[in-house]
Amino acid sequence: MKLYIAEKPSLGRAIAAALPKPQKNQKGYIELSNGDVVSWCIGHVLEQADPEQYDADYKKWQMQHLPIIPTQWQLKPKTQTRSQLTVLRKLVKQADEIIHAGDPDREGQLLVDEVIDFLKVSKAKKQQVKRLLINDLNLPAVKKSLANLRSNQDFMPLSISALARSRADWLYGLNLTRAYTLQGQKAGFNGVLSVGRVQTPILGLVVRRQQEIENFVAKDFYDVHAHLKTANHQQFIAKWQPSEACQPHMDEEGRVLNRALAENVVSRITSKSAEVTSVSEQEKKQAAPLPYSLSSLQIDAAKIYSLNAKLVLDVCQSLYEKHKLITYPRSDCRYLPTEHHSQAKSIITMLASSNESYGEFAKNANTALKSKAWNNAKVSAHHAIIPTEKSAANISLNPFEKNIYFLIVRQYIAQFYPAYVYNQSKVEVLIAGGTFLANAKTPIAQGWKVLFQRAKSKTRKADGSDHSAEQQLTEQSLPKLTKGEQLHCSHGELISRMTQAPKHFTDASVLAAMTGIARYVSDSTIKKMLRETDGLGTEATRAGIIDLLFKRGYLERKGKSIHATAIGKSLINALPIAATLPDMTAHWEATLTNISEKTSRYDDLITPLTETLHAMIAQSEQQSFAGLPKVPFKRKSKAKKRVTRSKPSAK
Repeated sequence: MKLYIAEKPSLGRAIAAALPKPQKNQKGYIELSNGDVVSWCIGHVLEQADPEQYDADYKKWQMQHLPIIPTQWQLKPKTQTRSQLTVLRKLVKQADEIIHAGDPDREGQLLVDEVIDFLKVSKAKKQQVKRLLINDLNLPAVKKSLANLRSNQDFMPLSISALARSRADWLYGLNLTRAYTLQGQKAGFNGVLSVGRVQTPILGLVVRRQQEIENFVAKDFYDVHAHLKTANHQQFIAKWQPSEACQPHMDEEGRVLNRALAENVVSRITSKSAEVTSVSEQEKKQAAPLPYSLSSLQIDAAKIYSLNAKLVLDVCQSLYEKHKLITYPRSDCRYLPTEHHSQAKSIITMLASSNESYGEFAKNANTALKSKAWNNAKVSAHHAIIPTEKSAANISLNPFEKNIYFLIVRQYIAQFYPAYVYNQSKVEVLIAGGTFLANAKTPIAQGWKVLFQRAKSKTRKADGSDHSAEQQLTEQSLPKLTKGEQLHCSHGELISRMTQAPKHFTDASVLAAMTGIARYVSDSTIKKMLRETDGLGTEATRAGIIDLLFKRGYLERKGKSIHATAIGKSLINALPIAATLPDMTAHWEATLTNISEKTSRYDDLITPLTETLHAMIAQSEQQSFAGLPKVPFKRKSKAKKRVTRSKPSAK
């Protein structure tokens, strides 16, 4: 008997639909006509054992127990899914061959592997386990995947990476939550101080940004624009480039702070001759943006529709599992397998038949084009999120589903449009000994950009003009100029501006920070180690981590902005700086990726982590928790119960 173990019931049913009929629906599995069986997990059916399962004394939180580091790790069945584990136990014993059908990511790999290990499958049978990778739940795609089974042994590094992540989260979250909660108790804080490997650095980013905003002092700075005319009366604007002699009057970002200096430049260049000292002109092409990964989709959905990350993930799961309109959504990849290009014609034809706005986009797409998105070298277990061949025409989608589906479809269609072509011009002008610069970008062919055009809102100056001075400078077209050409500067214009405080984080910018964490890492060595794709958390967990910070009362929303609450700020201020910075956990994320790629080992993460825990727990006793607000409970017994039994989050 072959036993297929899917990650969840919906995937199990999709697999069974592609296998021999007739079939019998049994409790927890589907029996096929040839005797094979399709069963499933219900997400994780196992979880890390509680500390008291290692030692009963650990039930009470005490500093002398810390750090708690198991020598022999244990898993326990989750109470709510225990019956399904019992079903799997019986089927695994009966099976001659097992097909692993977890989701095609790190977590999906571990989820089924840990069940196989927990049920004590023999070593010989384990060696023969096959891996079924499904990114699309529609029947033709599932049949194609069933015809391309691989050895599960090929994916062991992915499983080891997920196992290391799971144990690291347990060690870090449990030990530091206990340590800092106990220290908070001493200062009169009668609640749990939850510390997590990912959640705490994210909270730290928000708190530090808020402090920057609160401490920000605005200051004036000045630009000078030269209004120039050619011999045949064509006009354009060039911006002053301060020389080294102006450095004493500038800030660290090169902005002139001395108004008198800028006014002097204005008076010196007005009604003066000018000479073109340099001209460069280059035709450039910009390729279409790649199809979406989950994080890039969540970022765009937050910017365009103001949707939070958790909602976008939930909508994607519905489009994938319920409607079968998109491929596997929990993907961190923005590329597609080369062979998928053969499906493009049928997908685009299906989209072109729609009455939705994307139907017109699809009609003008050229499936003969092949963007850089198709690249086998960039694809691992899963690929970018794209529409399936199934039409949405007869499916009733809610507004959220419609919007997310539109974004995914538009991004896919863009791969079959030509590049955006523009002319980049740069002109340098000398006026009264000063250098002025003008840049212009002139579109030649819109290409894929026609899919993304939106009406631009106009900003109006106090005098009622349609464009600000900065807009005039950046949106202008430059006349044809030659080096040495003489011009006339009709007048100089003083542009007075004020420095702006950093912006509060939003759903989009928090996600962007998590996916591109290197920008916020202070340790230069770690920053060099990180790659563009290294981030905090995974595609599947980021939304939940952000949501958890809101549920715990550490973050709150004010309009589109995300703010830290008083307790969130107090927690970050009470913790050691190392726990609140992304440096250490960003390093761990990079190591987890390396483990999955076989360039690092399990011990490369766990060994340094245990050393770090000893140091951070010792440091907790030196921290000041005086700033924490008191959180009284109605009865002392309840407060004690909460502190001694609450579980930290895995993150």
